[in-house]
Amino acid sequence: MEIFRNKEPLRAYVERQKEMGKKIGFAPTMGALHRGHISLYEVARKENDLVISSIFVNPTQFNNATDLEKYPRDIERDLKILKASGFVDAVYVPQTTDLYPDKVESKSYDFEGLETEMEGKSRPGHFDGVGTVVEELFRQVRPDNAYFGEKDFQQLAIIKKLVAILKLPVKIHGVSIYREENGLAMSSRNQRLSKPQKEAAKVLHQTLLKVNDWFRIITVPEIYDRVKDIFDDQAGMALEYFEIADEDTLKETDFFYKGHNYRAFIVVNVGDVRLIDNLHLD
Repeated sequence: MEIFRNKEPLRAYVERQKEMGKKIGFAPTMGALHRGHISLYEVARKENDLVISSIFVNPTQFNNATDLEKYPRDIERDLKILKASGFVDAVYVPQTTDLYPDKVESKSYDFEGLETEMEGKSRPGHFDGVGTVVEELFRQVRPDNAYFGEKDFQQLAIIKKLVAILKLPVKIHGVSIYREENGLAMSSRNQRLSKPQKEAAKVLHQTLLKVNDWFRIITVPEIYDRVKDIFDDQAGMALEYFEIADEDTLKETDFFYKGHNYRAFIVVNVGDVRLIDNLHLD
């Protein structure tokens, strides 16, 4: 497994692979890797000749400087995980100046309203930061295919819009949420949960499965009431928000219209750990 810590050696490597006609799959990360990340590379391995990972904690997508400072960093651990997976051919671990050569600040994008829904309501500028770093990584890695987990579905939608706006020559793939045995969506944050908290947190996925049943037979306001009731009864948990939104626009809906695809989104604080999950309503 090749490791590149600056952009110029990476670019030379990518150029050689392109000259040999190899199809490149790519999934960027901020480290703190877990089995959910590896599932992205597992899919990429099946669909590409070469798979590249990146590890970079992007400062411009943090609204809180303390959160940036506390974000877990263990590059050597992450590199061992990637190598052991057997799915990754090369890893890019850029310096900040490789991605922000002049000044560490976000570009400004118009994501046609996707950025103001859900997470965007409380995190202004967050998706500009995501867009800035992903655009630069795409320009340096030059992937044919890029893979992102559906757990961060809004981010996935933003990146698809970014590629469309900039006409970047990369196909974006959403990969199904990788779950723990009890259904909890896999996340590096799960490590901060106690064993009882982790077991109790399975209620997020269980609730979404119930919503998938309810949406055929009751109204949207009734679903919201039932979800609120569920979390009112959960000790040590606080429901931050629950929304049912159109998958294309991410706008919240109060009615199910034929011909539209909907997804349920939930954010719950378990103690001081913020957990997110979502489910396509089938």
